[in-house]
Amino acid sequence: MCRHLAYLGAPVPIAELVLEPQFGLYRQSWAPRMQRYGTVNADGFGLGWYADGDPVPARYRRAGPIWADENLPELARVVHTRALLAAVRSATAGTAAGEAAAAPYADGSWLFSHNGALSGWPDALGPLAALLPPADLLSLAARCDSALVWALLTHRLRTGQQPAEALAGTVQDVARHTDARLNLLITNGHVIAATTWGDTLFHRLERGRSVLVASEPSDDGPGWVPVPDHSLLLATPDAVSIRPLDRADPIREDNS
Repeated sequence: MCRHLAYLGAPVPIAELVLEPQFGLYRQSWAPRMQRYGTVNADGFGLGWYADGDPVPARYRRAGPIWADENLPELARVVHTRALLAAVRSATAGTAAGEAAAAPYADGSWLFSHNGALSGWPDALGPLAALLPPADLLSLAARCDSALVWALLTHRLRTGQQPAEALAGTVQDVARHTDARLNLLITNGHVIAATTWGDTLFHRLERGRSVLVASEPSDDGPGWVPVPDHSLLLATPDAVSIRPLDRADPIREDNS
C-alpha cells in the first residue's frame, strides 16, 4: 500500500503540507497511524505541483525513502504552490522498483496516485491489459499495478470523460477482473477527485480557502472528516461532495 495527499488552496510551501505536520506524509513513510496493509512506505516517493499560469505540473520523484533525500527539505522550503499531489510508496510484491514507478504519475495537466494493490500481479491481469489500446499498453509508465490502473484511467480521461465518471469506470473495470484495493487520487490543479476502495481517506475543508484530501490526518486538529469506504469524492476549496461508489452503477456528472 501507500499514503498520499492532495491540496488545493492559498499558496503554501510544500514543506508545510508534507514535511512539517506532526503526523504528515513524511512521518507516514515509516510510522503511519491508520494504514491497513503494510507498515513502512519506503519504496519511493514523489511530489507534483502547479505553478501559477502553467497548467502542466512539475514533478520530483525518487526511488528511495523520503527521509533519505537530502535535497527535499530545501526544495520543499522554498517552493510555494496552490495545488499539490504527493505520495510515499509501499510497492506491491513483484512490481518494478525505481522512480518511474513512484507516484505521482502524470499526463498533460493530470496527476495521479494509487493507494492499493491488484491481486494476482501480473499473471491474473491479462483481461485488464486487454482493455487498453496496444499503444497505451506498450507505453506504460512502469511495470507495476499502479501504472496499469493509471493507463486505464488516462484512456477514459482522454476520451473526454469527466473525473468522477472516469474514476468510477476504472474502479468498476478493475473490480470485475480482480480483487483489488483501489484508493485512487487525481488532480488537475483545479479539482481533486478520489475513491475509497479498501483503505482510509479523509478530507479537511476550510471553505473558500483550501481543501486537503489525505490517506490519514496529518495532525490531531479539528476539521478532518473520514470518507466512507466504496465512495467517490470531488473537492475544491469551496466544497466537497461524496457519493457511494458501486461495483456496477455508472457515475455521471454535468461538470467538475
